[in-house]
Amino acid sequence: MKKIILFFALALSAFPMRADEGMWFLMFIERLNHRDMQKMGLQLTAEEIYSINHSSLKDAIVQFNGGCTAELISKDGLVLTNHHCGYDAIAELSTPEKNYLRDGYWAADKKGEMKPKSLYVRFFVRMDDVSKRILGKVNDKMSEADRNKAIQQEIALIEKENSENGKYVVSVRPFFQGNEYYYFVYQDYKDVRFVGTPPESIGKFGGDTDNWEWPRHTGDFSMFRIYGDKDGNPADYSENNVPIHPKKYLPINLNGVQEKDFAMILGYPGRTNRWMPAGGIDQNVKYAYPAWVEGAKTGMDQMKKHMDKSDDIRLKYASKYASTANYWKNRQGMIDALTKHGTAKAKAEQEAKFNTWANKPENKAKYGNVIATLNNYYDKTNLKARHDNYLTQLLRTSTYSTAPSVIGNALIQYYKENDAKKAEMWPKIQGQIDTYYEEFYAPAEKDILTAQLNLYAAKASEYGLAPTVEKQKRQNNGDFTAYVNDITDKSIYSSKDKLEAFLKNPDPAKLETDPLYGLSMELLGKMRNMNDEQKQMTDDFQKAFRLEVEGLRESKLNPIQYPDANSTLRLTYGKVRSLPADKRNDAKINNYTTFDGMVKKYKKGDAEFDLPQHLLDLYKAKDYGRYADKKGYMPVNFLTDNDITGGNSGSPVLNGKGELIGLAFDGNIEAMAGDVIFDKDLQRTINVDIRYVLWVIDKYAGAKHIVDEMTIVK
Repeated sequence: MKKIILFFALALSAFPMRADEGMWFLMFIERLNHRDMQKMGLQLTAEEIYSINHSSLKDAIVQFNGGCTAELISKDGLVLTNHHCGYDAIAELSTPEKNYLRDGYWAADKKGEMKPKSLYVRFFVRMDDVSKRILGKVNDKMSEADRNKAIQQEIALIEKENSENGKYVVSVRPFFQGNEYYYFVYQDYKDVRFVGTPPESIGKFGGDTDNWEWPRHTGDFSMFRIYGDKDGNPADYSENNVPIHPKKYLPINLNGVQEKDFAMILGYPGRTNRWMPAGGIDQNVKYAYPAWVEGAKTGMDQMKKHMDKSDDIRLKYASKYASTANYWKNRQGMIDALTKHGTAKAKAEQEAKFNTWANKPENKAKYGNVIATLNNYYDKTNLKARHDNYLTQLLRTSTYSTAPSVIGNALIQYYKENDAKKAEMWPKIQGQIDTYYEEFYAPAEKDILTAQLNLYAAKASEYGLAPTVEKQKRQNNGDFTAYVNDITDKSIYSSKDKLEAFLKNPDPAKLETDPLYGLSMELLGKMRNMNDEQKQMTDDFQKAFRLEVEGLRESKLNPIQYPDANSTLRLTYGKVRSLPADKRNDAKINNYTTFDGMVKKYKKGDAEFDLPQHLLDLYKAKDYGRYADKKGYMPVNFLTDNDITGGNSGSPVLNGKGELIGLAFDGNIEAMAGDVIFDKDLQRTINVDIRYVLWVIDKYAGAKHIVDEMTIVK
């Protein structure tokens, strides 16, 4: 489900807010949502969902490695999340000989659980409102720079006050475009071990073709376990660590789902932009997202060309390719959905109403220039948005475009220091080298850089290219093949072996003259550089955007009470809800899919639609055990109308009693505009049915000992 977040900024003031729209703070559930949730089927108190002093649902939900959500499902720290959320860790632990991505893996006991190099989970402890405190430090006469400085100083104090000398991670975040501020207290656990995953043919069934699509038949799940010291506290990895015993873990309900059943999701949605002005939507649809799509596809094509050559190369690029492909399809879906819905036009109509209100005598001094300032900013940054998205995809897909500057700058500073400082710096530098070259194949990197430079030079020149790229384009007629061959031949960064050879006999003077280092520095500099006019325009925009949101709330032209998502814990509630009948789905109601439908998609030997023979044998025998639906079929996925986005991947889907019924993993492409506007008719969350998860673990994988850890409700 790999998306990034939502909010509602359209001219919908004439429509009542629906209960299934919104990503809500847990601390406000009692005041804003509890009564509605009870009417829909919730049987828990607000205190059972969020409590500071007692165990509650929040204690069973963790942010997984900074970008996904996961939930605890046993008293021994067992964690469930999506397959695509665990993908990086599984790829890291895999080898061509022991390819856990391809073949799956289930630890026979805790000794078989494996520790990836870098993986952590974050528990949410508490939150509070500090808006008055922070906004009391600023005034309307301040420049944006002075305002931001004062705010950051106060944020630093708040974070220090609540960290308990480093025991907790504290984050103060702005909401409603800087009109409110809240702090969040977290506790991180870094000893997280891999327990198991189905093979890719189950966990990623349907591949890129089915991504963001319904009907869906994907077993998108994987499992990990959290370890701590003997007292249950966070601790660095040690063989002496033991599984934690969480304050709360989720019971699992095997009764299945029916149309209109209550469903709520707790998770960490990444980013929504429902207050985005019309000009921003228009800019994304016409300039930014098309460049993103084309740049991502260019990188993917070059990666795929080499990944198809061997399992070793495929493992090196599996994670980068999957991430790039996910957002490639997401951005194209957003272009199509935002265009179809006419979202920019609807926003412009809302802004016209706001502008009329803003220019009333009593409002004009504060709000009169807001819309003009916003429109001016977007008019003058359209070409930059296109340029920056082509360049961003170059930097994201090409190791040669980023590693030389990061490693090179560190080495330049390293050779200037004394021996004691060098000893302190070296472990970090070695870690950077290992990280960049671990998932690296030089022939692929040359092709990726060449293709991306060709595209960037051809499509981003109207804004202005990085100087070296502009010069080479004139000399090579837009074909960077020879140029890339030349600079990689001469560069110490073209392979780990060449870099290590340099480090054995270093000549620091060569670091700054290295051709790949020079190109990398220019590309990153071009991305970051803003002249004085652009800086002032950005400051003016930030102030205008903040005032627009303040004015929209004050005028009630946009009376939404929930803030945009920003990777903080939220609750969304709704119901199991079908889409119109679809002949591609064999289910009786188009709110779930079945094992039958999955097998109909099966294509032997196909990279996206192959299935393991053992799974097909179990299907033929109809060996579903206690996990079959009472009507006899084996469920796979189901739909709810919850309001989610990227970051919610792996979030638990809960019934009215707080029991686990599924695992959120995707959304439907028809509602891909959801990060900007919630579509009450089309918006759906695609979930793995928990019965299918347990069936795969128990019947397919033969890992019943893992299921036995869980508390099963029937």
